[in-house]
Amino acid sequence: MATVLITGGTRLIGSRLTGLLIEKGYRVIVLTRNEKKQNEDDTSNPSYAIWNPAEAVIDTKAVQQSDYIINLAGAGIADKRWTAKRKIEIAESRIKSAQLIVNALKENANKVKAVINASAMGWYGDDSRLQRQHKSFTEDMTAAPGFMGQTCKAWEESIEPVTAIGKRLVKIRTGLVLSMKGGALKSFARPVGFGIATILGNGKQMQSWIHIDDICRMYIHAIENEEMNGAYNAAAPKPVDNKTLVIELAQKMKGSFYITAYVPHFILKWMLGEMSTELVKSITLNDDKIRATGFQFIFPSVEAALNDLA
Repeated sequence: MATVLITGGTRLIGSRLTGLLIEKGYRVIVLTRNEKKQNEDDTSNPSYAIWNPAEAVIDTKAVQQSDYIINLAGAGIADKRWTAKRKIEIAESRIKSAQLIVNALKENANKVKAVINASAMGWYGDDSRLQRQHKSFTEDMTAAPGFMGQTCKAWEESIEPVTAIGKRLVKIRTGLVLSMKGGALKSFARPVGFGIATILGNGKQMQSWIHIDDICRMYIHAIENEEMNGAYNAAAPKPVDNKTLVIELAQKMKGSFYITAYVPHFILKWMLGEMSTELVKSITLNDDKIRATGFQFIFPSVEAALNDLA
């Protein structure tokens, strides 16, 4: 039974991924800053071990026991308003986590075969020009200027040194994760519960999305497919615009008993500040590279995804 070490294992993707890994027979160790969760008996599944990237603390025994590392750590992008302090926290939480993993692998004998590192579609800019050319973002494109693009670039660069010590590295640039337990879809569903389908901006911005189970399956696929290396876009084959996503959700939840309401960008900017630009940015991810590895989406369309979730 192979052992997978997960950071960020108690958040949206990590908690679901932990369950799926255990179902498949993997042993899972979750790194946590919560000392109350630390196991005295590490035979439990999952078990918990202590780490603290801000203080460069990591349980080296957990690293030495692991066959694979999945790094999902990082402060929530949309959890708080992007003040200057918060932007530093978002970037450093990702960079320091990756650097701590790199140093732990360099400084301790281990059997780790591969590191699967989270990244985000924020790597890319707005795709308005690409849409006019009937193209989409591929993994070989350079990081966009601006906070999100440069944060993703630094994030990926900080984990890259594991390749120099012989570890296979996969970087998953994740689209909008659909789950009713958290993330953007839960935020969209809240006003729909009151009969209001809230459309952001003009609603025409493309949103590359992925069902929570498909993103988790993709991480497992990256573990089990030894040919996978480098960056991969994680988004379903059929992106939709914001209006389509929200209306589809409203129809699933309320039938015809809802009204649509547009929230102009200037209102979003007043409420959320700089973060609002990410909500109205159009991003269409190309999924050819991940499908070429043999990965198959269970939920290729937003209709199928929302039928399952809503």
